[in-house]
Amino acid sequence: MKPKVCVLRTDGTNCDLETFYAFAKAGAECRLVHVNRLRNKEEKLNAYQILVIPGGFSYGDDVHSGKILAVELTSFLKDQLEEFLAAGKPILGICNGFQVLVRTGILPGRRIGEISAALVSNDSGRFECRWVNLRVENTRCIFTEGLLGKCLNLPVAHAEGKFFTDPDTLQRIEGQVVFRYADENGRPTQNYPLNPNGSLNAIAGICDPTGLVLGLMPHPERFVEPAQHPNWRRFPFCSEPHGLAIFRNAVRYAKER
Repeated sequence: MKPKVCVLRTDGTNCDLETFYAFAKAGAECRLVHVNRLRNKEEKLNAYQILVIPGGFSYGDDVHSGKILAVELTSFLKDQLEEFLAAGKPILGICNGFQVLVRTGILPGRRIGEISAALVSNDSGRFECRWVNLRVENTRCIFTEGLLGKCLNLPVAHAEGKFFTDPDTLQRIEGQVVFRYADENGRPTQNYPLNPNGSLNAIAGICDPTGLVLGLMPHPERFVEPAQHPNWRRFPFCSEPHGLAIFRNAVRYAKER
C-alpha cells in the first residue's frame, strides 16, 4: 500500500503541484487538499499518513508570512493537528510551510500555540532566488536518513527566510538543526549570498524533538529530476537529484510504521 500524503493548499499556495509530483515520484499516493475541506470536515487529517504544507504565499503573506494560515490551523484544526502529531505521523513544511509550522508552534517545540522562533525579512532586504549549498547535520530527523554529512544543492525563493530566536532557544534547539547554509567546502557560513538571508547559526531547516516534523526554507521539490538543475549537464550527481531523498525517506518511514 502506498502511504497517503495530504498536500495542504489554500489561497496563494503555488508549489503544491511540484510537491505532489515529488511525493508521487517517491512512491506515495497524493491528494491536493484545500484547507476549507478540513474545516468543513469534508476531509480528515487522520485519513493520511503524511502531511505537507508546500511553499508559496498563503493568503498573500498578509500580516506576516504564513501567519494567517497558521492562525487558521491553530484556531480551527488544532484537534486534528494534535491527533496527527500524537499518532507519530511525519509533517513537512517547505518555505512558506516552514513559516507556517513555526507560527503554529509545532516547530521548534512541538507545542501548538507556543511560538518561540520566527522567520523574518532577509538581511538583504529583498527577495532571494538562488541555488544554495546545505550541510546535513546529525539529528533524529527521519527525512534525512542516510544523508548525514552530505552537502545538498537546492534552490531558495523567499523574502522572509531569516531564522531568528532568542539566545536560550537557539542553544536549546542546536540538536534539532537539520540543515545549515554552507560554502563550497560544506562549512556553515553567515556570508552572503551563500547564506541568502542571514539566518542565525546558518540555520536553513530544523526538526522537532522527535525528528518527525521538518521545516526548511530551500525547495527540495524543485530538484527531483536531473534537468531541474540549471547546470544539469555537468552537475556532479551522486546517485539522484538532491531533493528526492527527503521525500523518499518520508515515504519509506510511513510504509514501515
